[in-house]
Amino acid sequence: MPRISVRIDGVTYEDEVEARLLFVHYLRDKIGLTGTNIGCDTSNCGACTVLLDDHSAKSCTMLAVQADGSEVTTIQGLAAGNGAGSAEDWHPLQTAFHTEHGLQCGYCTPGMIMASVDLLAENPDPTDDEIRHGLEGNLCRCTGYQNIVASVRTAAQEMRSRTEGAQQ
Repeated sequence: MPRISVRIDGVTYEDEVEARLLFVHYLRDKIGLTGTNIGCDTSNCGACTVLLDDHSAKSCTMLAVQADGSEVTTIQGLAAGNGAGSAEDWHPLQTAFHTEHGLQCGYCTPGMIMASVDLLAENPDPTDDEIRHGLEGNLCRCTGYQNIVASVRTAAQEMRSRTEGAQQ
C-alpha cells in the first residue's frame, strides 16, 4: 500500500492507504474529521470541498494518495484553535453564515464555506454575480442561495475591514 504524509488542519498524518481510497473517506473514516460531508460522490454538489494547498478541491473525486505532501484545511481547521473555542474563534465566513442565515440545513455549509474561502482569497470584493459564479460548483438542496450570497458578501466586508485595520 502507498504511504502518504499530509498535513491536515495543522497536524501531520502519515499513513499507509489503499491506492483507491478517496480522500474524503480518508478524512472522515481514517482520521475522524467528519465535518467534510459526502453529498453525491460525483463532485457535483461540493459538500466535500476542502482547501488543498490553499485552493478549493472536491475531496470525493480525488484519491488520498493525491494529497501526499499537501497542506489541507477542512471546515474543522478553519476557525482559530481548530474550532474548539467559542464563536469569537470562528472564521469570518463561519460567523457570516450564522448571522446571515446562510446555514439552511447545514449539509452543504462546510463545502460552501471552504469554496468561499478560496473565492475571497482570489477576489476580496466580489459582486453578487461573482459570488454566484464562484460557488456554482456547490449545491444547496434547501435552495438558500440568497442567504449564502449575503453571507459571503458580509464576510468579505468583514475580512476587508480587518485587513484595512491591520494596515493602519
